[in-house]
Amino acid sequence: MLSQKPVLKLPNFSLPFVLQTDASEDGISAILCQEYDGILCPVAYASKRLLDRESRYSVIDREALAIVWGIGKFKYYIYGQHFILDTDHQPLIYLQRSQNENSRLTRWNLWLQNYHFTLRSIRGDLNKTADCLSRLPAD
Repeated sequence: MLSQKPVLKLPNFSLPFVLQTDASEDGISAILCQEYDGILCPVAYASKRLLDRESRYSVIDREALAIVWGIGKFKYYIYGQHFILDTDHQPLIYLQRSQNENSRLTRWNLWLQNYHFTLRSIRGDLNKTADCLSRLPAD
């Protein structure tokens, strides 16, 4: 799937970036994309196997970890400019607007305030590549 069209594009810093993230029980992934002629094209892929302690996180914590890790991974592309953050996990949208008692999520929420993004919920079938990468993470 990664070797078929659309293949990697060079980043164009005059266009907005889209970051798609996902988490599974085994790993997390992030894909940095840009839209060309109505098609979302990948600029870079990244995935990571979860540490033992991270694999015991709740689903919402793993999904949030994927976001924080993905933004950190691609910070040189997206820092200082607005980007779209796509997630297929609906509760994360609520997280941005609520007071949370989970200290880990609160810390990550504070860290995310350094970035200017719009969190967008997408259907799981539109997040297939990130989903695939999170299930087959690199070591």
